[in-house]
Amino acid sequence: MNTNFLDLTKTNWGEVKDRQYDMVLLPWGAIEPHNYHLPYITDAILTYEIARECAREAFTKANVMAMVMPPIYLGSQNPGQWEYPFCIHTNYETQKAILTDIVKSLHGQGLRKMVIINGHGGNSFKAMIRDLAVVFPDFYIVSSDWYTFVPRTGYFDAKIDDHAGEQETSVMMYFHPELVDLNTAGDGTPNPLKMKSITDKTGWMPRNWKETTEDTGIGNPKKSTAQKGEIYVKEVINRITDLLTELKNL
Repeated sequence: MNTNFLDLTKTNWGEVKDRQYDMVLLPWGAIEPHNYHLPYITDAILTYEIARECAREAFTKANVMAMVMPPIYLGSQNPGQWEYPFCIHTNYETQKAILTDIVKSLHGQGLRKMVIINGHGGNSFKAMIRDLAVVFPDFYIVSSDWYTFVPRTGYFDAKIDDHAGEQETSVMMYFHPELVDLNTAGDGTPNPLKMKSITDKTGWMPRNWKETTEDTGIGNPKKSTAQKGEIYVKEVINRITDLLTELKNL
């Protein structure tokens, strides 16, 4: 079945004007190095592909009409990251302004539900969503970090897997194997943090990326496979699909 009407990058006014959409899916990523073997826009690519699969599944299983928006590429970066060539740091205020403009536009069109599918660990939408709930109390916004709610245990071998490691690489190999070259990948071995209290999570501060990793990755991607990525991401898609179905009926 052709479901281009669920993907704003593929559809047109003629396809959408007579349809009633239940919600919007907003993929959100970043522009940053991902070791030597993954694209700068890995987070945006993966959130977009996951959103597309979720929209198709939700439509097929529960007749949910969820429009997938083009991915937002602007993420928040750590010190030591934004000094790398072409790594773009976006301020909290900029991200909030973008999200506000999108919600304001959609609200004016009669839409009332959105799911942000986030793929970048530096992004945090909770405070933004709370603020928007004051201005748009009838607009529901759910934020979902796709890489967090299905435990990696049982799917992947690496014990440390934080950025451009086995999880991200395997999922990218499933969606876009042509964008992955494991022969060039660094081993993603992180350097220990200078403060034990930060390691123990007594407190938090951003890691200096250049001090933390030599190849910009954290986690060894060498055992990544498309099969691992497929098995893992299908469980992710199943859970988000259930979320969309529940949200439609809210």
